[in-house]
Parts: sequence; C-alpha cells; structure tokens
Amino acid sequence: MEWWHPDSFARRRPFLEGRARVASRIRAWFEERGFIEVETPALQVSPGLEPHLIAFATDLVGPNPDDRRTLYLHTSPEFAMKKLLVAGVPKLFQLAKVYRNGERSGTHSPEFTMLEWYRAGAGYRDLMDDCVDLVRTAARVGGRETFEWRRRSCDPFGPWEVLSVADAFDRHAGIDLLATAPDPNAPDTALLARAADRAGITPHDGDTWEDLFFRISLDLIEPHLGMDRPTFLTDYPVSMAALSRPKPEDPRVAERFELYACGLELANAFGELTDAAVQRARFEADMDLKERIYGDRYPIDPDFLAALEFGMPESSGIALGFDRLTMLCTGAAEIADVLWAPVAGFER
Repeated sequence: MEWWHPDSFARRRPFLEGRARVASRIRAWFEERGFIEVETPALQVSPGLEPHLIAFATDLVGPNPDDRRTLYLHTSPEFAMKKLLVAGVPKLFQLAKVYRNGERSGTHSPEFTMLEWYRAGAGYRDLMDDCVDLVRTAARVGGRETFEWRRRSCDPFGPWEVLSVADAFDRHAGIDLLATAPDPNAPDTALLARAADRAGITPHDGDTWEDLFFRISLDLIEPHLGMDRPTFLTDYPVSMAALSRPKPEDPRVAERFELYACGLELANAFGELTDAAVQRARFEADMDLKERIYGDRYPIDPDFLAALEFGMPESSGIALGFDRLTMLCTGAAEIADVLWAPVAGFER
C-alpha cells in the first residue's frame, strides 16, 4: 500500500502530530532563552568532513552553461552557523534538513532533520544543561514519563549519567584506552589491537586505531549507554576531537560529548576549536584518511577557515537528531514513522 494511502497514513499520523507538537515547543524553548532561529543554505562548498560520511553532490550551473561548479548538500549546517557566530550572532539554533548518502536503517534516513544550536561564551558542559532541560521539555510534550525503545527504557526526569570515554572503556571492555595513546595525536594501533583481542574483539588486518575504537564502542560500549537514564559520554581522545578543542586540564582528551538514551545516540557536542591552523591540519588528515579508505575526498571550505582566522568567539555547539528525539517522545519504533513523507525510492 502506498505511503500516502489514508489507511497506511493513519498508523503514522499520531507520531507525526506528536512531531509537530515537539517542534513547536522546541522553537518556543529556544526563543524563551534568547536564541534566534536561522536558516542556512543546504548547498555548500564543503558538505562536512567527517571521513566516513558520504555526501550528495550536484552541479551549480550559471547563466552560461559552461559556468558550473560542484557543490554538496550539507551533512550538517555547522560551517555556516559558525560563520554566523563570527558575524556576531551569539545564540542561534536551526532545525535543518541534512543529507547523508549510503545510510538507511531503522534509525537512519538519507534526508533527516538536525537540531543544531551554538552559544558564544558558553562551555560544552553548559550544553549538557541545555540538553537536560530541552529533552525533558520534549518528553512532556509527548506525554512521556519514561522513554521506551526496542525493549529498553530510560528516565529523562531523574539524574543523568556523565561518563568519560576512558571510564566507559574500562567499565564495559576492561580496556585502559588512554594507555593505548601515549602520543595523543598518534595513538598506538598495536596496543589497542591487543587490548581489543583480550576483550573479545578480533582485530582485522589493516585495522586502524580508529577502526578498533569504533568496533569496541559499537559492540561493547554503546549497548550499555542511556539505560535507565540518559548518558553523556564525554572527553573523547584528542585524536577523535573533530571540530572540538583539547581540554585544558587534560590535553589527551577533547571537549566533546555524545548523548545517548535507550542505547540510541541523540547528539554530538563540542567545545569549539577556534584555531584555524589546527583545524586545517585536522581537515587535511581526515580527507587523507577518506581518500585511503574510499578513494574520494571533499574540498575544504576556505571561507570557513577565513572566518576562524578572523576570530570566532569562544563557544560551544551541538547537533541533535530531531527525528530520533521525536521517536522517543512519541513511542515510534523507526525513523520512518516520524517522517511526513519518505525520500523517493525509500517508500515502505
């Protein structure tokens, strides 16, 4: 039966009406706190430079057919929103459509909605306070006292867990993660491979330190996160800092956290890196890795680096998967249940 058939649509309608209520209340939540809602272009010079994300590319054609250039649908509005921080907007948020190719599952759609917000003059732990209040607000709109998903549950109204990545590896895998990275910028793959093998994760030929980190996380760490209560997984190794800055009191780790509920990743947050030279070096390293693995690389946005060089204020920012939050707030089992219409070719 077609997704738009009234009989088919009727099953999803309560979830979608819940989505609309949650979106409305979230906008009000930000406005009450002095944020301004922004809208930035989906077409960008650089789609986002996480090595394992696959972007959609298109040609921008000018009045002269020979005038064309390749642009990408953004995987996050991050670069444009940080430019607005530089421009002088101190507190901003956006409910943005974002695009990631090669992703389809019960929790992934190639087009989905990202809720991002940035605060000048705030630390990444301030964003934890935002998350607690925002998620509880959304849960109330959905009439949820607890979140339930895939026979897992957590209580957003009780105390939340704050757990460092190092402590999570020690607790759930018996691995001293930071000991495998005596040089924080060049972690030792062999050390982590031996530790992974002892923990029951068999190393593969050609595994990098990051490969092992992700496999251990997926198999041994993430299934325990956000159970009974939401979990902030904090202080990632600095080799996985992405766009976050090193933690001043411990340069082995970065000011980064992810938020989990019922084992589902909801958000990724940074104390933002403002050093353009360091950021350029990280981008180049990430694209070198992408080229080695996938035979492809994306351009670095020179305008973003120019904005950093001009002077981005000390700030923190976060990206939260709005569709996933809506799933928890409405009791939906899959992301398709909270999308008003499917991407063409992905109809159920």
